[in-house]
Amino acid sequence: MAESIKVMIVDDSAVVRQVVAKALAEAPGIEVVGVANDPLFALDRMRNDWPDVLVVDIEMPRMDGIAFVRKIMAERPTPVIICSSLAEPGSQASIEALAAGAVAVITKPKLGLKGFLEDSAQEFVQTIRSAAKARPRRSIAAPLPSTSETAPPLLERTTEQVIAIGASTGGTLALETVLTRLPAHCHSILIVQHMPATFTAMFADRLDSLCQIRVREARDGDRVLPGHALIAPGGKHMTLKRNGAQYVVEISDGPLINRHKPSVDALFRSVARVAGANALGILMTGMGDDGARGLREMLQAGARTAAQDEASCVVFGMPREAIRLGAAQITLGLEQIPSLIVGYSGNPAGLPLPFAVPSGGLAP
Repeated sequence: MAESIKVMIVDDSAVVRQVVAKALAEAPGIEVVGVANDPLFALDRMRNDWPDVLVVDIEMPRMDGIAFVRKIMAERPTPVIICSSLAEPGSQASIEALAAGAVAVITKPKLGLKGFLEDSAQEFVQTIRSAAKARPRRSIAAPLPSTSETAPPLLERTTEQVIAIGASTGGTLALETVLTRLPAHCHSILIVQHMPATFTAMFADRLDSLCQIRVREARDGDRVLPGHALIAPGGKHMTLKRNGAQYVVEISDGPLINRHKPSVDALFRSVARVAGANALGILMTGMGDDGARGLREMLQAGARTAAQDEASCVVFGMPREAIRLGAAQITLGLEQIPSLIVGYSGNPAGLPLPFAVPSGGLAP
């Protein structure tokens, strides 16, 4: 018999603690091991019985929820669900929570809280079951790489080589780890991170403030340029197109693909068609299988392909499926991905070191 998922609720509202605890206690396979009205009290309780998942508010006495998430991720990474009225879609609080390592965000209403919690019981249960599968990584601050004074200007560098990246659960922190380690002069990057509408613009702005490369939410018709990363807007698909000698992105509506919009498969398939062998595809942490088949199409079109390894993934779903399909030429840890991007060359005659066959061989 499978062990129950142990949950601790950390919220200064007695109503939230009571209603959420009652709803979870009635769900099979979930055990509420404790409730606390602030993070410091929670830490004392957790030392005796560490939970599998934490449900955490943001505004609390003595320590706010985001600082608590950072502390947990630095000391003993554990899946955290933020549940707060401050965590509205696209809000700074939501972005900071995800960047700190939270795996999901639930927005509490300011009015009608008890009714909302009772009506959302099934959502809480499903979110906790999903979060329990995540494996957050210990947060480590990464120094920015130094930029060579002799690096050629952006306009002198080719726009022919494109790097396409897909991520989902755990991707916000993983992408920050990767992009903050890239020098200003690197290949153009296209990113699909599963996020709702309104989140992606603020996520891109945050990354732009941290990175040497330019990062922003993509707009229809944007040119794909070296030293720039474009993030697909939430609720829209992003695909690559050619406009004469230039690459541009197309932002479009349409049905969900693999249950997602934006979809990694939509991006990867367009890169396979348009860029062919002049591309590198990287599939990172995430639940489900979005991007796995698109990565295989990139490989079949002559592109280089890679998947994040299980040890460094929060959820080893999308990369696992890509490996199972034979879509990934190589698997590598999160810390190795920046070097892969910097060393990538579309020239088949001169593969960069990360694409040399590792001692363990290529991914199966």
